[in-house]
Amino acid sequence: MYDKLEMQLRCFIDQVQLPQDYLNTTEQYLLPLAAWIRQQKQGKPLVVGINGAQGTGKSTMAAVLQLILEHQGYKVAVLSLDDFYWSHQQRLELAAHVHPLFKTRGVPGTHDVALATSTIQQLIQGQGKVLIPRFDKQTDNPKAKHNWDVCESPVDIVLFEGWCVATPAQKPGELIKAVNDLEAEADKKGIWRRYVNDRLNDEYRMLFSLLNRLIFLQAPSFEAVFDWRYQQEQQTFTNTVHYGMNKQQLSRFMAHYQRLTLQSLNKLPDIADVVLKLDNKQKISSSKYV
Repeated sequence: MYDKLEMQLRCFIDQVQLPQDYLNTTEQYLLPLAAWIRQQKQGKPLVVGINGAQGTGKSTMAAVLQLILEHQGYKVAVLSLDDFYWSHQQRLELAAHVHPLFKTRGVPGTHDVALATSTIQQLIQGQGKVLIPRFDKQTDNPKAKHNWDVCESPVDIVLFEGWCVATPAQKPGELIKAVNDLEAEADKKGIWRRYVNDRLNDEYRMLFSLLNRLIFLQAPSFEAVFDWRYQQEQQTFTNTVHYGMNKQQLSRFMAHYQRLTLQSLNKLPDIADVVLKLDNKQKISSSKYV
């Protein structure tokens, strides 16, 4: 590893309070991954999707890949699906007109897909400044436009990360049986999950068609994802006057994501161009390149 790059990586690791052995992960897995991305580019802008459940480290990995690739002279933009959520008011309207479960952001149907599509297209085709939307999870609303990031286009590489990026829709028959108590009790007629699936099969599929390559961070199981999210909840609110969700509350919250997380775990290992397997400690344990 180049000395200057190593110094930048160490600063980043300290800044975001990652474990020091993340540098080993970077050397073993992310530097080769960055080299693979460079090989895929072949002269034209490249859009790389990064799929991973909550706690898999996709946003951290995207930031490190950006740091490495920019050090090597490439212009890189990082987008998160989370930054394209509809406003709280827009989701309340969706909840009122379609199904109450849409009050909770996350699933397909709760994003401004047209804006995400337009942003990616501008980044790879445009000539000039492109506004990069940013979402404020504390206020549950998009940030004001004057607080969005600005990127000069066209860029060489777009890294687009999100928990359901490139996840394929399910077949109608797969929607019949509830996967958890939330669906069984709050979506008895299947209206919510069918609407989510329809969106995934329509405008989200068109959005994901912009991807040239896909990287999948494969968690061991949905149960592991839940455990990671619970640990995060505990750590976030330690030594504060606020209280996080207890296990029962978190279980209901995570149930919104269970169906598509399981769909990703089932389908994406055979679809993705690169699969990075994670162990139960959230660390990459192996990589597979197609």
